[in-house]
Amino acid sequence: MNNSIIAIDQSGSFRVYLTLSTDAVAEACRIHETSPLATQALGRVLTGAGLMGLMLKEPKDRITLQFKGDGPAREILATAYGSGDVKGYISNRLLDLPPKEDGSPDVGSAIGIGVLTVIKDVGLKEPYVGRIDLSSGEIADDLTMYFFLSEQQSSSVALGVSSAPDCPVKAAAGFIVQMLPDAVDGAAEALENALAGLGSLSRLAEDCDGPRELLDKVFGTLPAEFSVSALEERNIRWHCGCSMERLEQVMLTLGADELRRLLEEDGEAELTCQFCRSRYHFDRAHLEMLLRVSTQAAQIKEERRKRYEAQQKGEAPEPRKSN
Repeated sequence: MNNSIIAIDQSGSFRVYLTLSTDAVAEACRIHETSPLATQALGRVLTGAGLMGLMLKEPKDRITLQFKGDGPAREILATAYGSGDVKGYISNRLLDLPPKEDGSPDVGSAIGIGVLTVIKDVGLKEPYVGRIDLSSGEIADDLTMYFFLSEQQSSSVALGVSSAPDCPVKAAAGFIVQMLPDAVDGAAEALENALAGLGSLSRLAEDCDGPRELLDKVFGTLPAEFSVSALEERNIRWHCGCSMERLEQVMLTLGADELRRLLEEDGEAELTCQFCRSRYHFDRAHLEMLLRVSTQAAQIKEERRKRYEAQQKGEAPEPRKSN
């Protein structure tokens, strides 16, 4: 069943991206074995990234959110694809702080003062990179500020994760509302009034069977001229996508000298995926193979460089010797 929805109001004044991200957040927090506060922080960033992934046009397009601050969480990172796949991690998965005076999780203090970086890769020569200083450390507020400062987009973002003593992630949900260029008078005020008394989004989501029910709970009080209707249903799901082949490429970036050192000093290596914590072991034979590949790649690169320099000078390059 789809857990996300893209909707628009009757007047064409604003668009809504909404998700019930409970399963994806629960899987992420199970993998990372997060504390209650880390679950709140990672869950909100993961949900926010998933919602922004709904805005991408192609399945392979991707967007990465990085919250990096001086608080004990240190760094929270999530990546979402146009296909609906999301993945993420938090540096300090066991972080713990007292709740705020109202009893809510103190995610802002967990992140602290720092920077939000958004990297959007849509297949162009270079990815788009936007950065803003964190305004509060509260994920939804900082994303709202990002849209305003970096994309000149008037938006409203809400994110939430609820839990119970016997259930670390009882519900997770989020929405992004964005005003459209031809918004009619009164649309923004109607939205503000509808969202003013919303309360806890994750509590609203606990009893919802799907995104359409949550959409109605959140926006059902809007006047008829601004009522929302679904354009498309989508699915946001946890998926890492790491593999031995991808980790081999990571090892090759070390270069021949470092691979040779690993062989001489350790004779083996192990890499752990930051997103899903899967471990990949490279024994001596595997490292020797990677060293051969790295050495051969370096030789080919050097030959190409010499050929290019010879062409620039108008000289005939020496033919490559066959083994």
